[in-house]
Amino acid sequence: MKIKSFLFVLIFALTPAMWPQDKPGQAPGGPGSGNEMRAEHRQQMMQMHKQEMEAVRADIEKMKSSLAQMKANLLTIKDTNELSRWRDNVDMWETVVTHMDRMQQNMESMGPGIMHGAPPPTPPSEKKP
Repeated sequence: MKIKSFLFVLIFALTPAMWPQDKPGQAPGGPGSGNEMRAEHRQQMMQMHKQEMEAVRADIEKMKSSLAQMKANLLTIKDTNELSRWRDNVDMWETVVTHMDRMQQNMESMGPGIMHGAPPPTPPSEKKP
């Protein structure tokens, strides 16, 4: 029984020593490799941010279209109680869509680096009507 326990411990003790330290064919990291990896990571984050913003924009446009249909449906409702419920529903969804639109604009102005410690870009000046 002691021999089995000894072999068991020996296997686990020697396993890390048998693992290769570097992947074959991979050059060891030089002094600039950390910066290159960060730049590559930042580029990937920027691409992901761009894709996410496009998806959010598409979702908001779809919500705006649905909201417009809901508003058009209000004109066909004759029952006052039903009309009141639909108006409340439209008001709530209008608030949600407006909030989503504002959040999407804020996220676009911040850029992808805000979550990773990079300073946010200076926001564009807002146009006042």
